Amino acid sequence: MKTFKMLSMTVVQGGQTISIPLVDGIIINQENSHRSWILEMYVDKTDSTFFEQFKNSGELMEVKVVISYPENEPAGFEVAVYAVKTIGDYVSVLFKGTLTRTRRKYAVQLLTELVQDGLTGEQLITRFENDMRQRPQLKKDSATV
Repeated sequence: MKTFKMLSMTVVQGGQTISIPLVDGIIINQENSHRSWILEMYVDKTDSTFFEQFKNSGELMEVKVVISYPENEPAGFEVAVYAVKTIGDYVSVLFKGTLTRTRRKYAVQLLTELVQDGLTGEQLITRFENDMRQRPQLKKDSATV
């Protein structure tokens, strides 16, 4: 097994991405024949209802997770909520699932947005380099829980 630090998570729902504000998170590659992964995150207690609904329905969720370094491209997973447990003022949400093969092409989407915003030349290059390091959420993905 290999473990990684989870830096951010977004849920893809109906073509829109919902950013989940993390307190902390970990992701574990079980390295088994099923290509299974375990994701655990700590979030504010106010977000528990959202995850309880998925746990109760058994519905699979598509999520995008940035692992280890903020510069990494988000990895896609198809997961089910396995457990939601209150710990003090926070909630631990445990997911089980698999890595999806298709990964979002963040750089292409970012560049498209910057060009659509009218950036050109040195301004475009500077902003693109900065945003590739910072990984801001893209406009088409902007929504929160």
